[in-house]
Amino acid sequence: MSTDTAVEREETSELERARRAFRAELLDAGLLVDTSVTGLYGRSGLFEDIVDGIDAVVRAAGPGASAARFRFPPVFPRTSFERTDYIASFPDLTGAINTFTGTNAEHAQLLAARADGESWDKWLEPTDTMLVSAACHPAYPMFTGVLPDGGALLDVYGYCFRHEPAFDPARMQAFRMHEFVQIGTADQAATHRDSWIERGLEVLSDLWLDATSVIANDPFFGRVGRMLAANQREENLKTELTVRLYGDLDEGTAVVSCNCHQDHFGVTFDIATADGGIAHSACVGFGMERIALAMLRTHGMDPSRWPSAVKSRMSL
Repeated sequence: MSTDTAVEREETSELERARRAFRAELLDAGLLVDTSVTGLYGRSGLFEDIVDGIDAVVRAAGPGASAARFRFPPVFPRTSFERTDYIASFPDLTGAINTFTGTNAEHAQLLAARADGESWDKWLEPTDTMLVSAACHPAYPMFTGVLPDGGALLDVYGYCFRHEPAFDPARMQAFRMHEFVQIGTADQAATHRDSWIERGLEVLSDLWLDATSVIANDPFFGRVGRMLAANQREENLKTELTVRLYGDLDEGTAVVSCNCHQDHFGVTFDIATADGGIAHSACVGFGMERIALAMLRTHGMDPSRWPSAVKSRMSL
């Protein structure tokens, strides 16, 4: 979808006007840097300071040294991506990486097409890498085989990509998630997810954000996706912690997501528990940019004027 088409399809409702106004505030304040692509931004140093402060609060609530800490690049192997089955559920959000592998003659053809203003994508071929859609996805291949007693507890932080061009600054195409992941028995996974609902609310309360927990579902694609979404809600596998960025104009923006994957990754990555069962997994993901936006929306565009207790908690 071109940027122009995405712009044309944006709603002009009161909610959409509020989203655009918030985006304009952020750009005018220099907190975000606009690009030529809808939903893709640079971040100022001050915005990064806010994110770092939020992460300090998140880490303080986390499992600390009991979790294995991993930081992955924003790309990972196509083979691993395919095993997540993300393409089946969210083909419209996927980001593939292509590059040129042709001859000198083909390169000349590509350059000629570019000079004529024509598309040159047909000279590109898929690589063996994909953009990361969820921060935890690159971690699962490490655990193929049998888990140790007690399973695996992970601390993962990194950039994610989802193709969702929108003027709402809370719907960025590239954003960061700090996730705490439990891989182990069904009980371990469920307990991890459930415990983080309350703990996540406490993190947001420490930041003076008024958050609500709601049963939710992922935006699965197509007719089958609607059934998957209904099942996800019925089985209470996904809980989001939301903050109202736009008052009563919508039901709130998810800033934290607590998810039970059941045995999905255990099956696809051949992960077994110490007693020989198929591993289950669960994760809690803190959306760093979204929490930062909630802070700016709640406390104002100038962090130096935020409540002293909040600044102290964030070491700002």
